[in-house]
Amino acid sequence: MPRYCFSLQVRPDRMDEYAERHRAVWPEMLAALEETGWRDYSLFLRDDGLLIGYVEADDLVAAQAAMAATEVNARWQAEMAPYFTQLDGAPDEGFVLLHEVFNLDDQLTTARAESHHS
Repeated sequence: MPRYCFSLQVRPDRMDEYAERHRAVWPEMLAALEETGWRDYSLFLRDDGLLIGYVEADDLVAAQAAMAATEVNARWQAEMAPYFTQLDGAPDEGFVLLHEVFNLDDQLTTARAESHHS
């Protein structure tokens, strides 16, 4: 399953509140994420506000579009937007995707396949 990583910048003065909000995400938001194909979704917050997100999805663009069609996502994104800096639009549409440069499982699989052929 494709893996995606993204970054956003949380306002330093609101990091504690942002983290608190994510300790109790609305159950209907959790259900919508699951139903629209978001898997193994995690967020990591650095002390300076750098937020890194990781998610697996068959197709991130399709998963984002499916979430955008839900009413709960519109409410959630409207409430989350004030926590971010350098953001143009909703947080789930304005994040910066990062390129994966290393994955242990992928490289081990390739190495093991090559060793079986030699």
